[in-house]
Amino acid sequence: MTAERNFDLKLITDALLKGQADRVKSLVKDALDSGIAPQEIVGEGLLSPMNIISDKFRDDLIFTPEVLIASRAMHAGMHVLKPYLSHADQLYGGKVVIGTVVGDLHDIGKNLVTMLMRGAGLEVVDLGVDMYPEDFAAAVMEHCPDIVAMSALLTTTMPAMAETIRELEKQDLRSRVKVLVGGGPVTEDYAKVIKADGYAPDARKATELALNLINK
Repeated sequence: MTAERNFDLKLITDALLKGQADRVKSLVKDALDSGIAPQEIVGEGLLSPMNIISDKFRDDLIFTPEVLIASRAMHAGMHVLKPYLSHADQLYGGKVVIGTVVGDLHDIGKNLVTMLMRGAGLEVVDLGVDMYPEDFAAAVMEHCPDIVAMSALLTTTMPAMAETIRELEKQDLRSRVKVLVGGGPVTEDYAKVIKADGYAPDARKATELALNLINK
């Protein structure tokens, strides 16, 4: 028998947009108690407002702190839902391994990309900074991602992106993943030279590109 619908998911949306993590967590529990399917709560209550956050960030209506606060609120809700979702349900859009290349300790841009990708429903494995080509290859072996995303903020560390792609080829892993690159000095022309699958100038476009590549 279908559960009676007596809960408005807009309550969760509004709380998430305000960055109210504790309220999102409480409302998600209420939604479950009302018989609403976990997948519906994720799609309409959590991912939908994160798309709004992403659009506002793109249009410079909000900035990184607001994105971070909203992302934390979303994950508070996801923490409640996780036991109710199957493994397949949790991998909504695919999996991404992301990291800053060896020699580069900058992570603000990478962290923002990670937040937006997770907000869009992607599972993201954040390797951190100063990652050697072998580290990315090992992560592909361990996590079996759809995409490897690399970031570099220093011109001197950009060659590590090409080295990582060569390492993936050397270990017969290149055909398993799409490679995305980005960061301050990185350009679309450079991405083509090193035979990456895509380049994004900012976090929003990186997320859109990842989703498009996975959906293909």
